Amino acid sequence: MIERMVRHHNIVSIVGNIITVDVAIGTEKQSITARFGDLASVEDNGVASLAQVIKIDGRHVSLQVFSGTQGVSTSASVRFLGHPMRATYSANILGRIFSGTGAPIDGGPSLEQDPKVGIAGPSVNPMQRILASRMIRTNVPMIDVFNCLVESQKVPIFSISGEPYNPFLARIGIQADADIVVFAGLGLIFDDFHFFRSQFEQAGVFARTVMYCNMASDPIVERLLVPDLALAVAEHFAVQEGKRVLVLMTDMTAFADALKEVGVSMEHVPSNRGYTGDLYSQLARRYEKACDYKGAGSVTILTVTTMPGDDVTHPVPDNTGYITEGQFYLHNAMLDPFGSLSRLKQHVIGKTTREDHAQIMNTMIRFYSAAVEAEQKQAMAFELSAFDEKLLKFGKLFRTRFMDINVSIALEAALDLSWQTLAECFSADQLLMKQSLIDTYFPKDHHDQAVVQ
Repeated sequence: MIERMVRHHNIVSIVGNIITVDVAIGTEKQSITARFGDLASVEDNGVASLAQVIKIDGRHVSLQVFSGTQGVSTSASVRFLGHPMRATYSANILGRIFSGTGAPIDGGPSLEQDPKVGIAGPSVNPMQRILASRMIRTNVPMIDVFNCLVESQKVPIFSISGEPYNPFLARIGIQADADIVVFAGLGLIFDDFHFFRSQFEQAGVFARTVMYCNMASDPIVERLLVPDLALAVAEHFAVQEGKRVLVLMTDMTAFADALKEVGVSMEHVPSNRGYTGDLYSQLARRYEKACDYKGAGSVTILTVTTMPGDDVTHPVPDNTGYITEGQFYLHNAMLDPFGSLSRLKQHVIGKTTREDHAQIMNTMIRFYSAAVEAEQKQAMAFELSAFDEKLLKFGKLFRTRFMDINVSIALEAALDLSWQTLAECFSADQLLMKQSLIDTYFPKDHHDQAVVQ
């Protein structure tokens, strides 16, 4: 018997967007095979809806209906398709926009005949992973200079609602030196969707971009599929074509909230703040797709994680921090140099970048930390020394020239600007850096003035 042709009519219950069907067939009540994660078609009055198997209990199979169960009656029929969700993968998907079910939504030509690949597969064999050693340049100085983004890295942008994290993410996608950009939008409002699309088009990078978008008005179950669709395509570009792929996802908190809502529908026992107990493993399963493949390309993941109430101990950012290799803190439209961290930057700083990179990074952060302390002294009306005045000047220049996320400058130019900024505020002997680096990179006019003095 061909299982895909069998229709099941014995629907036991419809609760929320979940349908439970009795799949026993024949006089001997033998159950037809249904696998977890497989797709099914729910048909009622000539209207077919896509669903996914989310629970198997003996001969009872629970299905999450993507478009919702409104209008679906107990007389509907269920037909199992025999395969899980698949994503279209070919050269034709570049420059295209897909929904949370992988269907084109940009009005372009049909891709029905193009090859399909399964999603939500296992992570890469650790033996096929190689140590990260190549930098992804973004032309954002707070990243390139102070917290390098390294190929195969997984990094979240921790922020709060109202911050310009989406414009910032779009700019990184445009400026990053990646071969392919795969964008995953989770619960986007239309304005954000249109913003990302128009930004990629206007910047001329849409031809190397693939977009998977779940809108805020779309079914939440599709929100759970979008990361898997994006990562499956990214993996194939990296492994089969040797591409350096950058995956951008916003917002992973919306993904976690969708997990919570589905968990409530399935009567799962809630954990911290109502989230499911497997939140960590669900997030890790996606983040661990980041990889530098031996003899092939790489997948790098950069996501947005909003923190409700600016609370870093919230379950989503808290669990994310244990999985990822650092984070970027976005506050007041600036990247916080103290909260941001890249745990892989030591693999590229001074090795694939200029020799002065490590020292200039440490020196700039040291002086900025002292500048913050000087500002606190000024706020409390303490008497400021001449050196404090220099620190205050440096702090203002540092925020304007480096911390503002709208600043766009290449790494080498940013390093030169760092030396220039130091020279405008301090003398060479106040830097406490290697003399050989000062002799090579410290601006000559300022260096000569310091020697004369």
